[in-house]
Amino acid sequence: MLFSDVAERVAEVRGRIGDAVARGGFGQQVTLIAVTKTHGPEAVEAAWRAGVGDVGENRVQEAVAKMADVQVPVRWHLIGHLQRNKVRLVDDFALLHAVDSPRLADAVHDHGIRRGRAVDALLQVNVSGEDTKGGLASGEVRAEAERLAGRPGLRVCGVMTMAPFGAGEAVLRATFAGAREACAAVREAGHPAHVLSMGMSEDFEIAVEEGATHVRLGTLLFGARAQ
Repeated sequence: MLFSDVAERVAEVRGRIGDAVARGGFGQQVTLIAVTKTHGPEAVEAAWRAGVGDVGENRVQEAVAKMADVQVPVRWHLIGHLQRNKVRLVDDFALLHAVDSPRLADAVHDHGIRRGRAVDALLQVNVSGEDTKGGLASGEVRAEAERLAGRPGLRVCGVMTMAPFGAGEAVLRATFAGAREACAAVREAGHPAHVLSMGMSEDFEIAVEEGATHVRLGTLLFGARAQ
């Protein structure tokens, strides 16, 4: 896909998001995150020209290297796994989407304390229970949210999940509804959990119908990933 097509793709996606919000009935504002992993800085700049101010990357070192070549003021989201020995690199991101274990949560909290400012992050929840996905089990969310209420270096802004690839509508809806319930549990534990990050190119409309506030789209905007 030519990056000259990105503006047209963004307009189409925004229309589909608006329709999905109306069908779902939650009335939420939805942030479109352009996932630029494996694409160069030109993809980021094409997204910015198309009115998308939020960009997602999976690999922290790839993202940091790309940032040096990007000349537009996008908000960077780290949507992939972060190793504990790289937590200092979260300073370059507006939001960390994948706090997938208590050990990582504690490492991020410690970093937030050291820098004197809490790290904005989401708890990754493995609603589907797939072995290939990281994150907290749904039944672990409430206890972990209560534990993290005593960790001021980490500001839990909500939850993130990924649905099983290729799943049918019933499974997708159950997964996304489970994440919505997990986000409510985090709020009940005292966190400002207003972000529900779920939905990718193949399932974002159902995610929005189920209450997603942030969707992470790459292929729909930029075509197949570069190798």
